[in-house]
Amino acid sequence: MTTTDTASTGTGAYATRGERRGWYFYDWANSAFQTTVIAVFLGPFLTAVTEQAAGCPLGADECDADVHPLGLTVAAGSYYPYVVSLSVLLTVFVLPVMGAVADRSAHKKRLLAGAAFLGAAATCGFAFVTGERYLLGGALFLIANISFGASIVVYHSYLPQLSGPDERDDISSRGWALGYLGGFILLALNLVAVQIFGIEDDDQRTLDIARWSIVSAGVWWALFTLVPLKWMREYPALHASTGANVVTDGFRQLGRTVKGMRAYPLTLFFLLAFLVYNDGIQTVINLASQFGSEELGLTTNTLIITILVVQLTAFFGALALGRLAARVGARNTVLLSLVLWTAVVVAAYWLPGEAPLPFIALGAAIGIVLGGSQALSRSLFSQLIPKGKEGEYYGFYEISDKGTSWLGPLAFGLVYQVTNSYRVGIVALVAFFAAGFVLLMLVPLRRAILAAGNQPPHVL
Repeated sequence: MTTTDTASTGTGAYATRGERRGWYFYDWANSAFQTTVIAVFLGPFLTAVTEQAAGCPLGADECDADVHPLGLTVAAGSYYPYVVSLSVLLTVFVLPVMGAVADRSAHKKRLLAGAAFLGAAATCGFAFVTGERYLLGGALFLIANISFGASIVVYHSYLPQLSGPDERDDISSRGWALGYLGGFILLALNLVAVQIFGIEDDDQRTLDIARWSIVSAGVWWALFTLVPLKWMREYPALHASTGANVVTDGFRQLGRTVKGMRAYPLTLFFLLAFLVYNDGIQTVINLASQFGSEELGLTTNTLIITILVVQLTAFFGALALGRLAARVGARNTVLLSLVLWTAVVVAAYWLPGEAPLPFIALGAAIGIVLGGSQALSRSLFSQLIPKGKEGEYYGFYEISDKGTSWLGPLAFGLVYQVTNSYRVGIVALVAFFAAGFVLLMLVPLRRAILAAGNQPPHVL
């Protein structure tokens, strides 16, 4: 990997190795929110708080009661999936605008810092979600999840400036792998806290530990965001803002980009494929802990151990699939991962209740394909974006990435409300992987890359 390649983007030389390491570290920083908060603690925690507000005693085996946020009748078990869906509907408006502003600003690092620190502060705010304050918990999650997505848009937009087309799969995979390693370490620390302070028969103690584990993720996120802010440099915007207000100018540019996207139908076709299969991936990530606790009756300790296994195997899986992509191409590697995702979802339906080992084994299988499918999708999409519009296009991309999918959680929540079965809900996700596989197969990638004005990598 060279450090002084000449860029073909008009922005000068590609990033040095030090800058790339700084970029990797934002994966390390934000992984705390994705793993400790979304994948493990938030689903069971917010569901338990909501069930208390519905009148069910803490630790009840079943809760068929409803809550009434803003006058709506919602099953307590469906509240968290619905909040996830609402957060994504809001990101539809926020993330593309954030991308347009990032493309036209010479201060990307400031945008990254603002979004990251706002999300971290909202996550730390869960310290005040006590008793029956399920509405406060939902509001804080909306702020944190939207801010998380906004920061990722800016973060992703750096990728084409870090290297040429042949190195992006490797760089993207390394960043994702480091993120899983960071997530593993924080979850391990939280597991130690559960073992030391957790008392299985004391449901309130367990809920308190979950709350402070969520807060620890906010502290981690804020602390390690300082590393990329120090090591990365600003890149001049290819299309700098010509107005006095970069935000207003960003809105105008977004409108022009939406109209201009019709000139790149193959890029949109790839984005459609990604939105479909990634919706399935993100739904598994978002709701796995709720499925394990509510349907399978697994303890918080088991859930944490499972996610630790996922994080550890994902670290190695991301690196391994990145190397496989160098031999057979990124798209073929992603297609293979979708076949394995389908097998995982089908296997989840048959998992026995109150049996930790099969659930942990399935988590290990998820980890192997999780990192590679996400990292390679990110680098593939970078090849399809017209130069100077990385932020805007990644804004649309991020709408269905990193915990911000909405069709999958919505389908899951609706199926649960009708059937009162999480198993039936999980089976519905097969359709997302199957449809995404077919759509990705139909994308003529080399032609799509050339149509976007970019040079295809040697192995595609």
